[in-house]
Amino acid sequence: MTTATLIANPLTLQRSLARADRQRKLRAFALTLPLLVFLALTFLIPIAALLKRAIENPEVANALPRTVVALERWNREDLPPPEAFAAVVADLGALPDSADAGALARRLNSEVAGARSLVMNAYKALPLEGAATPADIKAKLIALDERWTETRYWQAIAKNGARWTPDYLLASLDLRRGAQGDLERMPPDQRVFAPILVRTFEISAIVTLWCLLLGYPLAYWLSTLPARQANVLMILVLVPFWTSILVRVAAWIVLLQSAGLVNRGLIGLGLIDQPLALLFNRTGVIIAMVHILLPFMILPLYSVMKSVPPTYLRAAISLGSPPLAAFFRVYVPQTYPGIGAGALLVFILSIGYYVTPALLGGADDQMLSYYVAQYTNVNVNWGMAAALGALLLAATLVLYAVYRRVVKSEVSLG
Repeated sequence: MTTATLIANPLTLQRSLARADRQRKLRAFALTLPLLVFLALTFLIPIAALLKRAIENPEVANALPRTVVALERWNREDLPPPEAFAAVVADLGALPDSADAGALARRLNSEVAGARSLVMNAYKALPLEGAATPADIKAKLIALDERWTETRYWQAIAKNGARWTPDYLLASLDLRRGAQGDLERMPPDQRVFAPILVRTFEISAIVTLWCLLLGYPLAYWLSTLPARQANVLMILVLVPFWTSILVRVAAWIVLLQSAGLVNRGLIGLGLIDQPLALLFNRTGVIIAMVHILLPFMILPLYSVMKSVPPTYLRAAISLGSPPLAAFFRVYVPQTYPGIGAGALLVFILSIGYYVTPALLGGADDQMLSYYVAQYTNVNVNWGMAAALGALLLAATLVLYAVYRRVVKSEVSLG
């Protein structure tokens, strides 16, 4: 089709332009498709699996299906009927191997202490000889372990009979469902995750503040240097990126110990008489985290400061403003985007830190990610670990939403 024909027929021209636009979009999508697939496999799908595991509760539903049915009409106050005892024995006897019984025992033990030994003792005692009727099975089971007469174990089975549960997410907020399914706070001696979350935010805020106080002057100095000198010094800023976190933490252990270089230097200068306690406490954690995360503050600040014309500051001074006042009233407001981006980046990275607090901190300095690892590797409670991970994810999304809202409000005001 010739150009003259296209010009003479506007409808044909419009269709050709639309076809060309669709082809351009398809080519662009094809180019980005590998990246989208990579993000889906390494980011979106793991997050979806994390959220799914945080509400998944398959152990009781898979191992005790008859028992769950037998307890549906139970009032959760009196002892269950004999049919429930018979259902427990039938379900435990139908388990393929001891690993399934162990998974069930661990899940119930997370609800009620002592449930692990109760379930495993009953599983190992099967089959119950001479028990033909539900009443006989009930008597045999109680004779085996009198704890079967305690309603708290039956309540744990009934409460966890559903395949999906909010219990892990509630526990991460120091909440729980009562015996009747009503929402209530944990007992005071079991409210652990709210203080841990507050501690995580507190340490992250302190690290972010120190990174800003140290990074802002350095970024400003780098932005005033000629490009050649600034590039050389920027390499020194990026050196920590090329060193393993474990190596840097080990170096801080050497530096901060009682006979380390820091304490020996302070004693040699006469500033202190006794070595300072800089290891296995919050001081050591903050020092190491600031050192590791400082480049993440400097880089956003430097990129914004390079775009601020130096003539603005000189103009303010020439108009009679004192240099310090001109700096804070003219220059600093123009670097707010860099401050916000750097602070957000450092804070989000800080709340997920595990290695540094685990190696340099004490028992009261561990952050939320430490307990994610604890539930994953030690307690083997994947549901609780996923719930704590979901809590960190929610905190990150909230912080990012607040940052976006603040940025938009500043842009609209500007």
